[in-house]
Amino acid sequence: MKSNGRRTIVHEELPTEHEDRLIRYLHRIIRVAVRFLAVLMALVIVWGAVYVMFVLYQRLNFPPVWILDSRDILDIFGSFLVVLIAVEIFINIRLYLGTNVIPIQLVIATALMAMARKIIVLDTDKTGPMFIFGFAAIVLALGVTYWMVSKNSGS
Repeated sequence: MKSNGRRTIVHEELPTEHEDRLIRYLHRIIRVAVRFLAVLMALVIVWGAVYVMFVLYQRLNFPPVWILDSRDILDIFGSFLVVLIAVEIFINIRLYLGTNVIPIQLVIATALMAMARKIIVLDTDKTGPMFIFGFAAIVLALGVTYWMVSKNSGS
């Protein structure tokens, strides 16, 4: 974060003190839009958690009662992971608003989590080998990128 005497500039990409009035105004609009997205994401997280409880209730209270088959468990895991991905996206938004650094490592980790969710709920009977190979290439690329970023950041 930079301080210019009276205000702290959070993002150099969207400075509130740009020489062009129109650009300053547009940057303020974008920052308000990002805050609005953060509020919406918080609502999505709450609704998602309620949905997970609803799915769990529904699967446990309908015949056969208190018995979950593997498909039910995968559906519940998928629902949990969707909410966790939403939490990660919210954290990305919060970090974007509150720091001067784009959280690359967190963005890559969020993408890896989304890919993991897809793998967990993947129906291999309906998926062709080219999709699996493409998916594996994406996961490998994200994993290597995450490793490289974390190695360079020292964490």
